[in-house]
Amino acid sequence: MRRPLSHRLITWSSRLFVALVVAFIILPAFVVTLSAFNDKAILTFPPTSYSLRWFYRAFSYKDFALGFQNGLIITAFASTIALVIGTGFAFALDRYTFRAKRTLEGILVSPLVIPHFTIGLGFLILAAQIQANRTFAVVILTHVVLVLPFVMRSVYVSLRNLDSRLELAAASLGARPGRALVTVTLPLLLPGLVSGWLFAAILSFNEFTASLFVTAQATQTLPVAMYNYVREYADPTLAALSVVYILVTATLLTLANAFLGLGKVLNVEHAR
Repeated sequence: MRRPLSHRLITWSSRLFVALVVAFIILPAFVVTLSAFNDKAILTFPPTSYSLRWFYRAFSYKDFALGFQNGLIITAFASTIALVIGTGFAFALDRYTFRAKRTLEGILVSPLVIPHFTIGLGFLILAAQIQANRTFAVVILTHVVLVLPFVMRSVYVSLRNLDSRLELAAASLGARPGRALVTVTLPLLLPGLVSGWLFAAILSFNEFTASLFVTAQATQTLPVAMYNYVREYADPTLAALSVVYILVTATLLTLANAFLGLGKVLNVEHAR
């Protein structure tokens, strides 16, 4: 049966609207990508000649190399600590009922609504009070607070989708709570745990606003190094580095979706 004209118009209008939104989001990345291959030392679009020289400069610039190294260290510690803490809080919120449960949940997810510069400034003031100005520990702690809600969300959704009968079956076969946790619960939660860690790592590595307050020259991350660079130079080096950022992030998320199923982990689609 042929659908009415009005229904078809609504369908095509919806598709056109979605296509325009996607184009609006992708267009800046397209402009940056073309600008990264510009041969001139000034950002122009479209480029009149093409070169890979800015990619070489992006990989050879010393501050970028130091920022990348610092970013890996901070990201590894912050995402791992956030994973451990976030998993514990996710278990507490999912498995137990207590008086301050909603208050605790609100506090834990508050970094989602509090501006990052406020959090960074707060940690800067706190660090100054305890004589720990802009050390790695302060930067890592700041990043843990910022990425913790995303880890909690990932693990919490995985817990909600977990079939509790499997844990009951393990207990009925004589498994102690600790053994059931290690042999049954955690393996089933592995996609949520890995996805939570991955999101935390990506967000931590790309964090700029709060990092600008709590990092020094020796502890600056790559986004902060990029900010300092653009204050002095106006060449397409940052465009080249942005292209690398886009490719690496897109690759990681694509692999995570292929092997872990991010739709289920993020509760975008229902678990089968």
